Amino acid sequence: MSIKQNASLLFLAAMAMSCVLLSSGSAMGSGFAIIEQSAASAGYAYAGVAAAAQDASTIFFNPAGMALQSGNELQLGAHYIIPKADFKNQGSTTVLTTPLSGGNGGDGGKAAVVPNLFYMHSFSEKWTAGIGMTAPFGLTTEYDDGWVGRYHGLKSKLSTLDINPSVAYKINDQWSVGVGVSIQEAKADLSNAIDYGTALVARGLAPPSASQNLDGKAEVDGDDWGVGANVGLIFEPLAGTRVGVHYRSQISHTLEGDANFYTPAVAAAFAQAAGLVNTTATADVTLPDTVSISGYHAFNDRWAILADITWTNWSLLDELRIKFASGAADSVTTLDWDDSWRYSLGGIFKPMEALELRAGVAFDESPIPSEQRRTPRIPGADRTWLTFGVGYQFSEMVTVDFAYGHLFIDDPKIDKDISEAENQLRGALVGEYDASVDIISASISFQF
Repeated sequence: MSIKQNASLLFLAAMAMSCVLLSSGSAMGSGFAIIEQSAASAGYAYAGVAAAAQDASTIFFNPAGMALQSGNELQLGAHYIIPKADFKNQGSTTVLTTPLSGGNGGDGGKAAVVPNLFYMHSFSEKWTAGIGMTAPFGLTTEYDDGWVGRYHGLKSKLSTLDINPSVAYKINDQWSVGVGVSIQEAKADLSNAIDYGTALVARGLAPPSASQNLDGKAEVDGDDWGVGANVGLIFEPLAGTRVGVHYRSQISHTLEGDANFYTPAVAAAFAQAAGLVNTTATADVTLPDTVSISGYHAFNDRWAILADITWTNWSLLDELRIKFASGAADSVTTLDWDDSWRYSLGGIFKPMEALELRAGVAFDESPIPSEQRRTPRIPGADRTWLTFGVGYQFSEMVTVDFAYGHLFIDDPKIDKDISEAENQLRGALVGEYDASVDIISASISFQF
């Protein structure tokens, strides 16, 4: 196949994939990073991904891995993420110490498809280039309109599209290096109810019965483009034994968009005076950098073991602050997140040349430091992964990979402190989640 034909195939696939990426969100995770970028690696819980260099998805995990492969490859993949986040109210109250009304909100976790595309082309034995289109960050949570935590959050959606052209160079038989540029779009869509009734009661402008009976609603959306980079190194001291190191930079976004407020007529004057009117809005968000150290060792042609440690710089996220051009007070949610670590271990068994079986475990730390800092928009907690996968090479050109993973999540608890200014109209939300995640992954790769 000619370079021109390769480029045409990539362009058509990229156009189709970009439409899906721009319309898809993600499910809640540890923080809101999405590691689900390879169906093959999903089978062994993403262990050793900075060293495995198994297919074109190495563009995301460590571009140096392209130098260890030959020929051209186009890979299309998708991950169906099915989160569960059932909340149980445990004594939530308003600032007036009356119980917060409403139900438990239904299942706040919403299933989502996270697609990805990778293409790489070998120019020589030394040089390989590629491009990846991924969604490295995202979340989707949504609750019933009348739920008890409606003043803290109704719908929360963040989606990203990351276009990552990369190049790799094979220095010698032991050392390979790769570097890439990330051109990233981020989109956000947030909504929550506003308790105008309690605000009016607290100011003596309405009787106590108005509390929680004059709800309004705020909807904010915004988007932005940012630029970052990633760089990786792979060292192979012995044939079949590799160590990889990969760094992916932080990317800063200033999301700009609109804020729309829906206000009951009796509270219109109060809302106008407070600046809670339709306006433009901005929010600064820095998506964190990561460092991964991976190992891969093949005992023989049939057995291999993989391991990985990844650090994520979540301490960048002190707060979510939305600024309104109308002069309304900033909407602030304090996060105070900590850096987090992810540890994984996986194995590969090849009972025959065309068939590969995989399994893995991982422990994924949550960056959320306490019950007071957890929010129903991102009700994450520490997660333990258990995954299985299979890959089958149908021909020299076509390989298909499947994987299934179940994530056991420590039951997340929320205990919002009513003494904090940001919670006084939102209420003291207190409760616990029953949470878990299932992930089904699939991809098809074409080598030519």
